[in-house]
Amino acid sequence: MKRRDVLKSLTMLPLAGSVFPIESLLSAPATGNKIPFNLQQKPMPELHRKAFVMDGHTHVMTRELLMGTDIGQRYPDGTVDLPRAREGGVDAMFFSVYTPEHYYPGRFETKNTFRVVNLALDQIEKNSSVIELALTAADIERINKKGKMAAFLDLEGGYDLDGDINLLRALYRLGLRSMQLTAHNTTNAFIDSCNDVSRWGGINDLGKKIIAEMNSLGMVINVAHASNDAILQTAEASKHPVIYSHGGFYSIVDHPRCITDEAAKAVAAKGGVIGIHFGSLFNNPAYRDWVVGQGTPRETKPTTVQQAAVQTIEEVDREVAKEVPLNFRGTIPDEYWMHVDQLAKVIDYGVNLVGEDHMAIGTDLDGGPELPREIKDISDFPQITLAMQRLGYSDQRIKKILGLNWLRVIRQVTGG
Repeated sequence: MKRRDVLKSLTMLPLAGSVFPIESLLSAPATGNKIPFNLQQKPMPELHRKAFVMDGHTHVMTRELLMGTDIGQRYPDGTVDLPRAREGGVDAMFFSVYTPEHYYPGRFETKNTFRVVNLALDQIEKNSSVIELALTAADIERINKKGKMAAFLDLEGGYDLDGDINLLRALYRLGLRSMQLTAHNTTNAFIDSCNDVSRWGGINDLGKKIIAEMNSLGMVINVAHASNDAILQTAEASKHPVIYSHGGFYSIVDHPRCITDEAAKAVAAKGGVIGIHFGSLFNNPAYRDWVVGQGTPRETKPTTVQQAAVQTIEEVDREVAKEVPLNFRGTIPDEYWMHVDQLAKVIDYGVNLVGEDHMAIGTDLDGGPELPREIKDISDFPQITLAMQRLGYSDQRIKKILGLNWLRVIRQVTGG
């Protein structure tokens, strides 16, 4: 049995009656500190334990930056930390560093991007006994063979609203290997967001240059949050597969963040992958209708930050810190609360639409999703495997969706 499988299987052992401290087996020293693993008896099917599991969109570093915390420690709140990720059998994740709209009015988006990328590298190094930075698919496989998780850096939010390619190259040198083109929900100087005004009718000439540069560097192009036209044009312009890291299907929930069948087919035709979000807002029509009826949309809109007075970056930090951790804290009535089996049927819709080679999971954990009843945090990741098994999916299909499809795209784009 591989060391990675041993570590996954240990999370299934009961604490009661143990003749040795399981916690010590899972907690290697990290700069002098042990990572505390509070093991819980949660279901993990054998298939999940053996499969390569990769999350295509996991929020990290916002709380670490603003609260001085350590992702290697178990948090009492939020949905992501390394101990719980290991309990969930996660082998790799798109380590999605985030620059929200709050930093845009003062043009602090570039400064914040470099802050969170640098902090991600620091946190990965600090917890090097558990996680390592991966630049290629081969790196991910090498890291997993050592029994560790792999972090594949992905940027959500504007690296520079003006689209300076020199800054993009600098981020690449720091280890960034995947980037969302839009400035979160905001249209920037080169691509339209699905939640903002259309300035370019999709992408403009600068957008095409940035796509070409990312192709040349070997960076994964992420079209999540982009307008329908922008997704279609990006898929056409790119030489490599593109990904839609996290969202639902517009045919199921008519939210602008959800991908249309047309765009999904274009991503798949390019060899790309669509990651299904774990939130009810994008996957449960009943919940979406209920939220609309409440008249209190939660999602950050460009107008809400553009109307704000320009502040210092320290003042912006304090405002954002009020929202940390970035997870859903509301109450969902039972009739609108999605079960994981309903989420699995959204995946099944995608499989029937574009094929099993183009579907994956991008949870958006710690990014605000209204999680299914059966999923409280990343330690419950095996629940989606159980749900796919209940659909009658073959082991091979499940393995593709759990992570092999992400790995394939990374290999194709990075060349390794």
